[in-house]
Amino acid sequence: MFTLSQTLQDKPVPAFLDDLWFKLRSVDMLRDGKMEQQLIESHALIVVKSGAGLLTADIRESRLRQEAVFIALPGQTMGVSPEAAAELELYIIKFDVYRDDEPIEAFPLNGEIPIYAETHTSGLCEAMYGYSRSEHALERFRGQSAFQELLYWLMKHIRPLPDADSRSALDRTKAYIDTCYNESLTIEQLARMAGISPKYYVDLFKKTYGISAIDYVTEVRVERAKQFMFRSDARLRDVAHQVGYHDEFYFSRKFKKEVGVSPTVYMKNRKRKIAAYTSPVLGHLLALKMIPYAAPLHPKWTAYYYKAYRSDIPLHLSAYRFNRDWESNIEALAQAQPDMVICGDILHPDEKKRLEEQFPVFYIQGENNDWREQLRLTAQIVGVPLEADSWLRYYDRNTKFARERIEREWRNDTVLVLSIYKQSYYVCPTRGMRDVLYEDLKLNRPKGYNPSVYNQAVALEQFAEFDADRILLNVCQESESLNHWRWLQASPAWRDLKAVRRNHVYVISSDPWREYSAHACERMVDDLLKLLDGERQAVYAY
Repeated sequence: MFTLSQTLQDKPVPAFLDDLWFKLRSVDMLRDGKMEQQLIESHALIVVKSGAGLLTADIRESRLRQEAVFIALPGQTMGVSPEAAAELELYIIKFDVYRDDEPIEAFPLNGEIPIYAETHTSGLCEAMYGYSRSEHALERFRGQSAFQELLYWLMKHIRPLPDADSRSALDRTKAYIDTCYNESLTIEQLARMAGISPKYYVDLFKKTYGISAIDYVTEVRVERAKQFMFRSDARLRDVAHQVGYHDEFYFSRKFKKEVGVSPTVYMKNRKRKIAAYTSPVLGHLLALKMIPYAAPLHPKWTAYYYKAYRSDIPLHLSAYRFNRDWESNIEALAQAQPDMVICGDILHPDEKKRLEEQFPVFYIQGENNDWREQLRLTAQIVGVPLEADSWLRYYDRNTKFARERIEREWRNDTVLVLSIYKQSYYVCPTRGMRDVLYEDLKLNRPKGYNPSVYNQAVALEQFAEFDADRILLNVCQESESLNHWRWLQASPAWRDLKAVRRNHVYVISSDPWREYSAHACERMVDDLLKLLDGERQAVYAY
């Protein structure tokens, strides 16, 4: 979707047009709205006279309608088809653009351009069509002035787009980078996909995501390279080629600048046998792009990690009920002989003694350190301190985007976080929920909630006092808690809550919401965005 109207209003506007001149080449009219995909060698302006249809420029599709025109660029392929059971009439106006007697490849005004539809546009096109077919050279020359008038009229009547439309076009290019990072990507190509000028694309991308488009391409490529480095047979040259760099030395410089260590050192670190003794340690290591040799994995207790990494982590430690099987875990580690064991500081005394007797053990102090400090401590232990800083910058950008979106959609709504365990209720049951929702995302707290406290027990009668606009609810997945949840939904005290009446209750899972780690916090933010998209939203209608 084109959004260049702001650019046209920027200074110096005269320079934008005074440096250019135009040559009308031809004016054609499609009465049946059909054109096979074809390569165009000049600029092409498509103006709909009546009806609606679909235009395919390269691989990008745009809907043709009277409320928008479309400018395709030389070298693009273009095809047109009418909508089902609809008639489509349109003009195809081909022209060249020059600057200082030299043709330019891309007129800054291109892509889908929303306009205020008026009959004057169609009238100018009809006049141009007649002039271009006249037997008299003077009349054909008159067509050139009509074309200039049409361009003026279009620029004068560009319709500003809502932020959501421009954001959608930008998101598509970001998704394209995520998928096609190994291709040769240019700003011109990405801007063309977004339907805006390269200069405006650069500015808008940085303003929207907090990082330049070029730096984002590098970031994605480096992150993908880290994944390829997990393989035991990974070679630097192959990894560089797989992520879009043909020069492995240039790739090495880029990688070291981003990560803080060279690819060779990074791959060497991956060969170490690191044991993540608890789930939060695994979450910190994954944020550092390190897959450990051993970690607690279970299809229920660590469902996400089990599903995503069970084939990548050779030694599966028991994760049953907060590591009750510690003795069998230590026996399994004794056979594997890891280079180091990283764990939290809450351990059974006998468990701690046995670990220290057999392995190099490093502890992540949790009581006095928030998850950010825990991440930095983990990074220092494994020797990649800059990786933690890089990840935190990424996380802050992501939460900034999420915060802005939540503010747009939820505005000033207050959000209450509850959990049900057996027949008891708790407000903001975990430290991670509090940190992510009220500190990182800055959601509005409900009445009476003390931000310095988490896992506060409350009675059902107190729910109404919070007067929350929205409720995030975590239900422990065991029979007594689930049975109580079913009872609660039928109770008048619950049904009368403002959030319940407005269908603003969202069920959140224990994984990741009850884990306190960098990776879990990232997933909490992603989970909340999915709730906004309706993908995991639970709406209760009675």
